[in-house]
Parts: sequence; C-alpha cells; structure tokens
Amino acid sequence: MENDNSEYFKKMYNINTYAMEDYQQKIVKLPADLLELILHSLNAQQVYWLGILSYFNEFSTPFWTSLNSFLTKEKEKIREVNLLETMHDYIELYKFNIQIAEKGAGPSISGLHEFHKGQTEKFMEAFIHFLFNIDGENIKDVSKINAQTLSNLVRAFPQAIQDVKKEFGFHFDDGGYAKIAETDRFTLYQVFSRDRKIKVRKKAKPIMIVHPYVLGANILSFLPDEKKSYAHAFADQGIPTYVRILKDIEENHSLQVMTGEDDARDMRYFCEIIKNKHNKMVTLNGFCQGGFICVCNLLSGELDDLVDALITCVSPIDGTRSKALVEYLEHIPPRFRDLSYASKELPSGNRVVDGKVMSWVYKLKSMEKEAPLVTFSRDLASVESMSLPDGSFHINKTAAALMHWLMYDRLDLPLAITQMSFDSYTIPITSDGTLPVKLFGRELNFRRMKEHGIKWLICYGEGDDLVDKDTTLAALDYIDAEVTPFPKGHGAIATTWSHPDSECALHKKFGKGYRGPVKYQLDLEEG
Repeated sequence: MENDNSEYFKKMYNINTYAMEDYQQKIVKLPADLLELILHSLNAQQVYWLGILSYFNEFSTPFWTSLNSFLTKEKEKIREVNLLETMHDYIELYKFNIQIAEKGAGPSISGLHEFHKGQTEKFMEAFIHFLFNIDGENIKDVSKINAQTLSNLVRAFPQAIQDVKKEFGFHFDDGGYAKIAETDRFTLYQVFSRDRKIKVRKKAKPIMIVHPYVLGANILSFLPDEKKSYAHAFADQGIPTYVRILKDIEENHSLQVMTGEDDARDMRYFCEIIKNKHNKMVTLNGFCQGGFICVCNLLSGELDDLVDALITCVSPIDGTRSKALVEYLEHIPPRFRDLSYASKELPSGNRVVDGKVMSWVYKLKSMEKEAPLVTFSRDLASVESMSLPDGSFHINKTAAALMHWLMYDRLDLPLAITQMSFDSYTIPITSDGTLPVKLFGRELNFRRMKEHGIKWLICYGEGDDLVDKDTTLAALDYIDAEVTPFPKGHGAIATTWSHPDSECALHKKFGKGYRGPVKYQLDLEEG
C-alpha cells in the first residue's frame, strides 16, 4: 500500500511539475504573444474600418450622381411649381428618406452584432484554451486568422472578382463566335458550342437571344468553359443560336438617342437575315427586360412573317403587379417619379439614364438587404466560409462571376427605352390586353399573338425578388402560354440551371413535366 501511495504521489508530482514548467514557459512567452496579438488586432481594426468605408463609398457614389441630376432638374421645376407645393413635396421626400434609412438600420445593426458576437466567442474560447492549457486554437492564432479574414474581404475578394473577368461573359474575339450583321446600335453574333465536335444542324430552327439593356449580355454567357452558359446551352444542342449585343453607348450617338421604333427596326433586320439564312421562322428569346422589348416589337407588327415563337425568362410584362416595387414607388412623391432624376449628360450633349443610379434605386427598394453594413456583414460571412484553416482564401468561380456581374455589368440606358420600361411599371395593362406603350403610333395588344399563332413559353424564378411571378405571368390574363417555373432567383436560369447536369437543365423536362427553354426550342422543330 505504501508503495502504491508513493507511486501515486510521485506521478502527481511529475504531472504538477510538468504543468508548472509548461505554464512558466507560457508566461515567459506571454509578452511576445501579447505583442503579436496586439499587432494582429491593430491590423484587423485598420482593415475592418477600411472595409466599411469602401462599402459605404461604393453605395454612396451613385447618390452623388443622382444628386447632381436632382439639382439640375429641380432648377427647372422650382420655377414651375408654387412654393407651398414644393415645400410639401420636399417634406414627403424627407419622410421617404427616413423610411429607407429605418429599413436599413435594423439589419445593419443585426449583421454587425452577429459578426462581433461570433468574434467575441472565438476569442473567449481561445483565451480559455490558453489559461487552462487546453489543446485548440490559442488567442494569438485566432487574432491572426481574424486579421487575415478581414484582409481577404477587403483585398483578396475584390481581386478574385476582377480576375474572373477573363472567363466570365461573352468574349467575341476568342473564336467561339461569328459576327453576322450590325446596325448603328447593335451587333448580331452567332454563338457556337465550346465543344468543337458539335456542329450547327442545318435543319434546326434558329433562335435569337435578346439581353436586357440595364443588366447587359454577359449573364447569358456566365461561365461557358464551366458549362454554365444560357446561350451555349442552345448551341450545345446544334441549334443555330444568335445573340443581339448592344454597342458601347458612351461612344455611340445613335444608341444614345434611340427609340423603341429603332429597336424594332433593328430587330426586324436581324430576323430577316436569320430567316433567310436558315429558311425557317425565328424564335425570339428575351431575358428580363429583353423579354418585354421582344413582346413590344412582336405586338407592333414589325416582326410579322419573321417570328413564330417567343420565349421570355424572368421578364417584367406588367410591372404594376410587382407588389414590393409598387409599394416602394407609392412612397415617392409624384413630383420625383421622373427618369430625369436618374439621367446624366454625356460629352456628346445627349442625356442617358445612368445604369449605376438605376441599380442603386433598386438597392434602395431592398434596403434591408442592400444597406452597406448589411452587404459588408454578408460578404464577410461568405469570405469567412471560403477561408481555409490557415486563413488563406479561395473563392469558387461561380461566386466570383456572380459578384462580377452584380458589381460591374450595369450599363447606361437610352432615355426612350427606359421610359418604355418605366411606363410598364407605373401604368397597368388595360382590361382588353393593351400595353401602356405605343410603337409607330400603334397600340400594342396581346390579341396579335393569338391572331398570328405565336407560341410562347414563359419562364420565371420561384425565388425571384426582382421580377416576381405575377409580373412575369401577366399576359396569361389575355392569352394562353406555356409556363415553366425554375427554383431560386432572378439569375438562376442563366447561372445554375444552364449546366447540362443540373436538376433543372434547360434542355430537359423536369418537375411536373415542365420544359426548359432549350427543350421547348427543340420540340418546336418537331412541330
């Protein structure tokens, strides 16, 4: 028994001695560790505030452009409107701004709270590890990784988004396209499969894809080499695939001053070329605003005997049915519901609608999701999830390309074209199916679609918070059309579901027998 006790005490003595020596070593190292901790913390604080300032700057830059346009327009209106009415309008505008600020304040505080709460928990856990000699991350390592994560957000994240540019979108000089025709405003390209073994089928029905003015074309060729490309999904089936591309509005006078009639004439010209080349009627395929433009041009009669089928994807047909946007617009005093407040003057002297300002206006509508501190917190969480255990950073191409599209693909818009879309969001379609815009002085009524036997597939996103379901399906009150819902949001048809192996692949049937747009086009060939 004595031997057992002796061995026990000897063992405990050794353990305590080891623990004491280990603790003493830590104490000796403590000043150096504290110094490193302080340096990492200071670096983190610096990068943290730099990040917040950059997010605020990115958000507020369009505001200054808008403010300049606002002041220019108000110089005119202030002379036309009596003082009492002006004061009332300004008070209402002030109330509107307060409402926007309140919408963003709560989520901003919540987002930062969650971040700092998480950081505090990590630091406390690391401190306990140090204090009680528990294996795991120590406080020095945690502070280092935290500083690295913030640096990834402010430096590595934007750089990764920039770097994906060479793989994202259309690159018409890479040999995968052919320039077919052009007008003063547009260029028509044929899109070929990235797989050189796939050839264009001679008897296939041709399709022309029309991108939105404001979001640009690149979303329709998201990551072609990753097999995530809406346009290439058609070309990969041997379909003669064409895409109408806007020229540079900054340098093109004709585009700056173009009208809806100009768009219709150019579309007719391209359809004539495509029809003559393939000896088949053309299918028009409009994405987002491009779909609304296609509908207007078809209803004008300019495309008679050229187009016999239409596909629209997440396209706003009657914007007044967008509950969130209508509610948003109703809070803006009527005086300020004027596109002039979002316009800018180009060196040519022509005024165009500023694409960045329009994008900013949509952000204001969803301020609870788009406030600077909200996006900062959201991006920080994303970067943290993409960071490796050592603090290094890797972002997948899909996420980088999506961010590139959201950040950089915002084009300036011709005033007349934007007015057409604006009217569609502020004036409802009449009970007999007449749109709130005219082309060539003609009323645009849905009955023309039925009279000319134009087949129509309408695709919408079930989670689309930009163009909701009721807005895309408005035409069903007047004519019949096939409908295909897609999971997820506004861009998912072009990004997620364009991959041939995805659950809702565009060239297949899925769900309850729904046809993707490529499948729809293939079936049109068979009659």
